[in-house]
Amino acid sequence: MRETLADWRPAVDEAIADLVPREIDADYLESFFGTPTYEYDPTGIQRALATPLWDLLDRGGKRWRAVLFLVFVEGFGEDPAEYLPYACIPEILHNGTIIVDDVEDGATIRRGEPALHRVYGRDIALNAGNAMYFLPLKVLTRNPADLPADRRLAAYEMLMHELNRTHLGQGMDICWHNEREVRITTDQYLEMCACKTGCLGRIVARLAAIITDQPPEIERAVAEYAELTAVAFQIGDDILDVEHSLGRAGEFGKEFGNDIREGKKTLMVIHAIQESEPDRARRLQDILETEDNTDDEILEALEILADAGSIDYARERALELAAQARAAIDGLEFDDETTRKLNEFTEFVIERDE
Repeated sequence: MRETLADWRPAVDEAIADLVPREIDADYLESFFGTPTYEYDPTGIQRALATPLWDLLDRGGKRWRAVLFLVFVEGFGEDPAEYLPYACIPEILHNGTIIVDDVEDGATIRRGEPALHRVYGRDIALNAGNAMYFLPLKVLTRNPADLPADRRLAAYEMLMHELNRTHLGQGMDICWHNEREVRITTDQYLEMCACKTGCLGRIVARLAAIITDQPPEIERAVAEYAELTAVAFQIGDDILDVEHSLGRAGEFGKEFGNDIREGKKTLMVIHAIQESEPDRARRLQDILETEDNTDDEILEALEILADAGSIDYARERALELAAQARAAIDGLEFDDETTRKLNEFTEFVIERDE
């Protein structure tokens, strides 16, 4: 899967640049947004939109949502190169969500560098992040693959439904890590993941099915695969934060124990609260409630998670979800190569090391 990601990333970035160029000029603004009522300010729009977006994109990221979309398109018997502009939709949406998430979480670091709101200010970051919810819709407006009206309408309706659920998930996550107690259930945590992360995965799969005119049962199957895989990805992401931090004990810094610092109620935290001795469970909760933790407190919390077996538990749950994802598409008539890539992807999201 890593080879597939590496092969497609340059083409994906090129397609994003067609949608939001690195350098904004008046001709682009008029062709993309229409004739101005008075006069656009390309310099201001450059600083407020294109520069922050490409700053974030150039820092890395696997582009896995865009690439998974293209794998589905190819599996449905179409030429993925013809649908590259549509691959930008989930990728730009994802980057918009993380810009806004970082502001909401008060994050300091994103992909190894200061979060965008730390560089450009909260106002520019929020505006750029919100713009990324709407810019991808221009792909459907411009209709590069000459889709019939009913498919374009179906894609619009799907995007509105899934984006609304995405914000339900983000709302739950924000609420929980602002609360003092750990009161949520495992199923509520998984539902948050299914909304916040899973809906972006569902967009990938459903969009590929809609624009290639697949029947409803195929759309449902690939959507289930993508949602389950995305939830496994989120759990894997939480595990990475813990394991990287435990592996860097003695090398404390801004990227050490991010989730604990933010008071996030992850699957591992929920499990550790339930499984630890009462005094250790209370201690973990006290650390999560503290606004400014010391590095020693972060390490103590991470050790409570490890001692409770919560890391292993979370990995097992992620592996179960990955197996369910593979089962969801088991009856579909994909070619062997597509099936291999999709199966590998469910493993990649858990076993990746960054």
